[in-house]
Amino acid sequence: MNEPEDRIQSLMDDVYANSKYRSITPSLVSDLCREAFSKGLKGKSAVKAVRNKLHQVGGAYFRRKMDYQEAERELTNLPDDLESEQARQFCTQLMQVHASTAERLTILPTFFQTCLSPIAPVRSILDLACGLTPLALSWMPLAKGVSYQCCDIYLDMIRFLQSFFDHFHINGTANPCNLGSETPEAQAQVAFLLKSIPCLEQLDKAIPLRLMEQIRTEHILVSFPVRSLGGQKKGMPGFYRNHFLEIVTKKHWTVQEFTFPTELAFLVSK
Repeated sequence: MNEPEDRIQSLMDDVYANSKYRSITPSLVSDLCREAFSKGLKGKSAVKAVRNKLHQVGGAYFRRKMDYQEAERELTNLPDDLESEQARQFCTQLMQVHASTAERLTILPTFFQTCLSPIAPVRSILDLACGLTPLALSWMPLAKGVSYQCCDIYLDMIRFLQSFFDHFHINGTANPCNLGSETPEAQAQVAFLLKSIPCLEQLDKAIPLRLMEQIRTEHILVSFPVRSLGGQKKGMPGFYRNHFLEIVTKKHWTVQEFTFPTELAFLVSK
């Protein structure tokens, strides 16, 4: 039975009452509210369930609250050369805020160069559940005039990333997306699904394969963390390797594996 829209909106308002969740795209919050009602949850229990899911999907990965207004102010004072020392320093400082990109900083000089070398120079990128990965652009093996399209659930992050593209004259677009129920229609040479499969599986185990099948790209760069957010290994590399290969086992795709101290990556060619 479909819930009345006013009940859905009321629950959404309650979820958004906490500022931690206010910038998340309404599409995802609405979906999770419907799911909570479908499970018979009401009132505070429903609010808690939706917020918990939003934390698992994205909130847990922020090491501290991101001050996008301050970041925009700093951005306007930078030279518009992304390769400049000031710009690269700005990018590495911001990438420390998000666990996914922070863990990659020690391998940043080699990660993208190694993983993308079979298809370099890269002409176009579709970055799904991007987080702050676009800030690593100057460490990627790119063709001149590369096109970079990215999406995430955080509206304030997306606004900042568009300002980042504009400031550095990058042919880039940043849009909100709810990968739980949407597949971007954009075409690109390679898609990024960097450390996002475990998050997407919090919504639905079927999402990662559906996305990989439907996205309009020749290649997909997939990666997984090798440690928990608390810093423990817990056999994660072996678990995620087996899990990913199981996801793609019935597909006639070529898979190349790359192992780094802080990340396990696969380049999938469709």
